[in-house]
Formats: sequence, C-alpha cells, structure tokens
Amino acid sequence: MIRHAVVVGGAGAVGALFTERLLETGAAVTVVDSAASAPSDERVRRIRGDVTAVDAGLAAELGRADLVVLALPDAVALAAVPQIAGALRPDALLVDTLSVKQPITDAIRAHAPGVQAVGVNPMFAPSLGFPGRPVAAVTVNEGPRTEEFLALVEGWGAHVVRVGAAEHDRLAGAAQVLPHAAVLGFGLTLAGLGVSAADLREVAPPPANTLLALLARIASGTPEVYWDVQAANPEASGVRKALADSLHRLAGVVEAGSEADFAAVLTELRDYLGEDLAHHRDTCARLFTSV
Repeated sequence: MIRHAVVVGGAGAVGALFTERLLETGAAVTVVDSAASAPSDERVRRIRGDVTAVDAGLAAELGRADLVVLALPDAVALAAVPQIAGALRPDALLVDTLSVKQPITDAIRAHAPGVQAVGVNPMFAPSLGFPGRPVAAVTVNEGPRTEEFLALVEGWGAHVVRVGAAEHDRLAGAAQVLPHAAVLGFGLTLAGLGVSAADLREVAPPPANTLLALLARIASGTPEVYWDVQAANPEASGVRKALADSLHRLAGVVEAGSEADFAAVLTELRDYLGEDLAHHRDTCARLFTSV
C-alpha cells in the first residue's frame, strides 16, 4: 500500500494529475518543485528543491517515500536519477512520466538497479483525466509495488498498455511525433501561404477546422512538452523524414501521375487501416458533427 508519495515536478500539469489521484487513495503526498507554487490543496506538503542537486533535507524526504514520481522534462529527469538513487528505500517504487523511455530506462537500471521502477506515459493531455484513456507502461525493474501502481492506474479508469522501452519509443514516434509534426507543418504552411486564420475560418470545411483546432491546442500548450516529444525521441528524426517523403510522393502522384494512380494510393491506405477502417471513419463522422 502506498502511504507516502513524493511527486517531483508536482507544480506541472502531469505532476498535479498524479498528485490529485494519489490523494484520493489516502496517501500523504509531498510535492517537490524547483519553482515556488501557491498551495492549492492543504493536504499537500510542498517543498522547493532541486532533484539534480539533492540536499540532506530532500534526501530525507525521498527516503521516507513508498513512491517517488518524476513528472519532469526528459533532460531534468535523466540528470536527477543519479542524484536520487541513493536516497530511495529498497522497497520504494520509482515512476517516471517521460515521453521517451529508452534513455530513462537505461539510467535507472545503471544507477538504481535494485529499486522497483516503472515508466508510464499518459497518452493524453492531463486536463482530460485518466478515464478511458491509454497509458503506456514500461516495466524497468519488476516488483510488487510495480504491479500495485499499475493496478492503481487502471483503477483510475485508464487503459494500461504494457510495452518495452524501445517499442514504446517506436509507437510514440507514430502516435505523438508524427501527428504533432504534421499539425505544426500544416500551421507553418498556412503562415507561409499568407492565408489568415480569420479568413480561413470563414470558409473552412470540417477537415480544415479540425486541423486548425489541433494547431491551436498545440500552439497554446507548454513548449517543453512538445519539444521533448520532437527532440528526445530517438525515432523522431526518421519519422519527420518519412512524413516529408510521403508528401513528396503524394506531390509526384498528383503532378506526374493520373487519377488511377491517386486511386491506388487511397486503396493502399484503406488496406493499411484494414478492419479498423469503419471504426475510424465513424469516429471522424462524429467529430465532424461538432466542427
């Protein structure tokens, strides 16, 4: 049972999401953050500290915890692992929430080989909450607390998908790097064409409105989140190149091919979607009723 949890980076959206859910379980929660934050819940103890330079007070706090959650940018979390490894109890659980798993998995195994650890990646914006949402999970060092924590996440309504670190990063490249790059490319192209968003809104059909909505969501988000997705994932460069190659191929079909060649591309894509074609088509129809 998790009685005392420390959420490092708890002032951020992801950290706050885990803090709220852990409080609901009855756990005592301490939030550690390098930035000062106003108390939003009297049940939470707040410490201003830097996990890349752990002092005696912070080490003692980490040593009391059953669970330590690293809700940090990738580079900060990687720098923190060697610092906090020696402070953790042998029976504690270390959880990271990074969007890229291979480097953090290697770091934990190198510096904290005896500590139970699991990496989770909520594949949704924290404001949406866990119910009905996928959470990718990479078991780093197995143990009873690892399973207890994943069962807890499932109890919060999430769909836990267990994968290895390399497979996680490959899937995240397709599920996060590619969509974000495509939407950002759409926005940069619009800006380059000189078409104003206000004028486009007046005539935009549902597909364009949907892309504009996605663009606005990303542009309004926290830059470091999207930077980590694009910059830290080892698959990212290949994914962006594949996107550029696909656009080049499409241009070639339209500019140098025929309608039959274009139809063949659509057939290829229908075959790729396979049995999921109807599901995604119907999902799109429901989305378009609201845009």
